[in-house]
Amino acid sequence: MKYHKIPDETIRRMPLYVRALALLEQEGQETISSRQLAERLRLNPPQIRKDLSYFGAFGTRGIGYPVISTARRIRAILRLDVPQKAVLVGAGRLGTAIAVYPGFSVFGLEIAAIIDNNPTKIGSRVGRLEIEHIAAAATLKARGIRLGLLAVPAEAAQGCADVLVQAGVKGLLNLAPCCLDVPKQVKVVSIDMAMALGVLPYYV
Repeated sequence: MKYHKIPDETIRRMPLYVRALALLEQEGQETISSRQLAERLRLNPPQIRKDLSYFGAFGTRGIGYPVISTARRIRAILRLDVPQKAVLVGAGRLGTAIAVYPGFSVFGLEIAAIIDNNPTKIGSRVGRLEIEHIAAAATLKARGIRLGLLAVPAEAAQGCADVLVQAGVKGLLNLAPCCLDVPKQVKVVSIDMAMALGVLPYYV
């Protein structure tokens, strides 16, 4: 199912709802109101109701949102209801930390391959995965891997992105402090931690 004209801000908040609902399910809570969910996420109730309204009717007035079915619907909206595999490019300190991070499982995401061009790292293991040469990117499509994470220096990011796009990857999470030039059909989400940190002194 495809959704059109949904604000990017709304899409970025949807994973927050998935994670919060997953925790509520673990706690055994069956329903939650928009006010209670807003308190957990430091948002406002009207924003949550508006976000969900883009995708139809959720919950029951006076009762709230059923935790399990609401989480299931949001997962389907985000296409997280089927496992999604990703390749991690870069086995340095940042890449190694990402490779063993357990939080991806909440969203049904799996780091299924790690590739690097450093010959001293090829063949070594990070967790259960063996680091492969970047030439192994040619096999990604056959392995059902459509997502990529770039944990490489800025000067290497574009070249790595080109390799992944050529291999059929359709979505990239770019952790390098640079902009990527990719075809329109490839979605890029960039996270520049230094830039984000640079905002904090203003508020402090």
